[in-house]
Amino acid sequence: MGSDFTRLWTAYTVSAVGSAVATHAFTLVAAIALSSNALQVSLLSALGGAIGALLALPVGPWIEFRRKRPIMIAADLTRFCALVTVPVAYTAGALTYLHLVVVCVLVAVCQIVFAGASGAHLKSFVARDHLIEANARFESVLWTSTTVGPPVGGLLIAVFGPTVTVMADAVSYLLSAIGIRSIATPEPEPQPRTTDHRWWRGLGEGWRHIWSDTALRLLFINTVVVSTLITAITPILAVMMLQDLHFSAFQYGLSVGVPCAAGVVGARLSRRIVAGRGPRTVLLTAGVARVLWLPWLPFVGPGWLGLAAVAAIHSGTVFFMSVFSPVFATHRLENTPSHELARVLTSWTISSNAARAVCTLAWGLLATVTTPRFAIAVAVMLLLATCACLPWKPFKAPRKAAANGPNPSGEQDGPFHNR
Repeated sequence: MGSDFTRLWTAYTVSAVGSAVATHAFTLVAAIALSSNALQVSLLSALGGAIGALLALPVGPWIEFRRKRPIMIAADLTRFCALVTVPVAYTAGALTYLHLVVVCVLVAVCQIVFAGASGAHLKSFVARDHLIEANARFESVLWTSTTVGPPVGGLLIAVFGPTVTVMADAVSYLLSAIGIRSIATPEPEPQPRTTDHRWWRGLGEGWRHIWSDTALRLLFINTVVVSTLITAITPILAVMMLQDLHFSAFQYGLSVGVPCAAGVVGARLSRRIVAGRGPRTVLLTAGVARVLWLPWLPFVGPGWLGLAAVAAIHSGTVFFMSVFSPVFATHRLENTPSHELARVLTSWTISSNAARAVCTLAWGLLATVTTPRFAIAVAVMLLLATCACLPWKPFKAPRKAAANGPNPSGEQDGPFHNR
């Protein structure tokens, strides 16, 4: 796919590894360095996502008419500058809870900005015939880094203190910016501005396009709800395993890390499965299969047998998620016109971030009022219901606008969008 794609893929790899090493970094900093209580820790994540989504509302129309590569670099550099203040303030004894909240918000806004710019920027890098392969390569890096990163991060924290992984994440963004800057291919001219320069008129354009396309509308509902509910039950599952079932931290780490190997396998096989079965069949089959494992989750028991059950449930879920994601990302890009791509991706990310923030707090409250098992069971029933929100009717042909533009190659999104 060319040397420039290799540079982009390398930049993503470094950034993904840095973020994987820093998994739950702010939670650990708040709990260890600031002795924050459970409510403060939950609010830290929720406020970052909710306020970040609100501030990022005008981002889509703003990105649409500007060169995307400088925006991506600026987003990475801003995250580097924001994150590096945390270990500096901690070393100086000046770190506060408000400081962490501000950094969380800045990182959330930059993540949304980067997502909107990167999806539109990648049109000139990957030929349409290689879309699944490109997405699968990004997906494979995502799951590989997720497998290795958290244990490495835990070891670094044990040796060097609670803010070392934040510093590692900051450096990874700096290296990512350098990698993107090294791309040699000139970036195409951005979309021309309309006569109406009032940016607020384009605020809802991304959502309007999503809602006007039946398949995209169903995939939007499905993917946002699935990712939101899985995110919401993750801390509840941790409480159930560590407190109710008395698993050790090492056992919990195994239940998180080992299943990610299934994600690497699924991402590797995704392109071959699509070649044999077709994208529609794979999208629907994997979309259903990725939630069918979860109904067993509320019934897991203690001991190594219970741990094996959790690992098996997670492995099945992760495998089919890693098969589903490249096909879904390619379909979304092929069915989004070039001139609306940044706004669609930005709207998608804002919706996901806001929904996760709200549901994380809601499910935490539900688990407190009832039990963790009951809260997980409610989420599982809703996850099963999302199968109805898949595009079961035949897909329409991709719009020509998605294939044309500055370079009639193709588009790819993949896990890079999630960064």
